[in-house]
Amino acid sequence: MLCSLTGVHQFEEDIKRSRFLAIAAPVNTVEDAMRFLEAHSVPDATHNCWAYKIGNNYRFNDDGEPGGTAGKPILQAIEGQQCDEVVVLVIRWFGGVKLGTGGLVRAYGGVAAQCLRLAEKREIIALAEIDCTCSFSDMALVRSRFEQHSVQVVTEDFDAEGVVWRLAIPVENVSEFENSFTNMTRGQGFFEKVKAPEDEK
Repeated sequence: MLCSLTGVHQFEEDIKRSRFLAIAAPVNTVEDAMRFLEAHSVPDATHNCWAYKIGNNYRFNDDGEPGGTAGKPILQAIEGQQCDEVVVLVIRWFGGVKLGTGGLVRAYGGVAAQCLRLAEKREIIALAEIDCTCSFSDMALVRSRFEQHSVQVVTEDFDAEGVVWRLAIPVENVSEFENSFTNMTRGQGFFEKVKAPEDEK
């Protein structure tokens, strides 16, 4: 089960006189992640290292730390905590004691993981978008089943034949709702999946 966060969460820890501040937040797009990083990075800190994961899109940055010792451990923390649609920024103020390669990996990865571990989470429900149409005479019956199948109306339009919907439906409910829709419209309605969850990333 993948989770995102319900809001911004922070965790701070001092490690061998260096101060580490992790800030994690939910994001829906790469643009959201980059805006968050720009807004929360501290210019006078020694390093602002980060990673984000949004579906199949991910990226990390060591910001001057030795390659692979900061951004990648943060990304691994995101994956290890079963998180998605998340950005994590770890800010370091150097305290005069070098941590070494292994120490940096443990520090950045550990602070990021603890920040995510303590944050309030929500389950990510994968949605598929569906285009469907039905006659005016069937519209009320079909609509009455929306709540049962957790259907969200994205758009609703009308033409001479009836209603034209763009719906968002949890992936696990699509087949069951399609069968119900076909029965309610006696096979006369139109039902087509137009967007799978991975298409949005």
